Amino acid sequence: MNSTPGAVGGQGRLEVRTFRSARYCAITVRMWMQETLLAKKRRGPAPTGKGTQIVVRMHADQLSPLDAWIEAQPEPQPSRPEAIRRLVEEALKAKQS
Repeated sequence: MNSTPGAVGGQGRLEVRTFRSARYCAITVRMWMQETLLAKKRRGPAPTGKGTQIVVRMHADQLSPLDAWIEAQPEPQPSRPEAIRRLVEEALKAKQS
């Protein structure tokens, strides 16, 4: 294994290692002045709001009337979560009246 140190832009150290089989070569750049941290990528879609998330599991007999209500709405039709928000809002307004 050979190691050849050298300067990279005056800020770091380049180290090239060649292994005996010549198929593998490792290049390492060490930065003295700067440390870079890469954020771990988050899974799933980006958050869209700051509200409290409520997870609800519904059976098919509960979803079919909801889907029918969505189909009856004008374009653009709401998604299931938006439809549930609207229906809850309507129910709470009706209760206050």
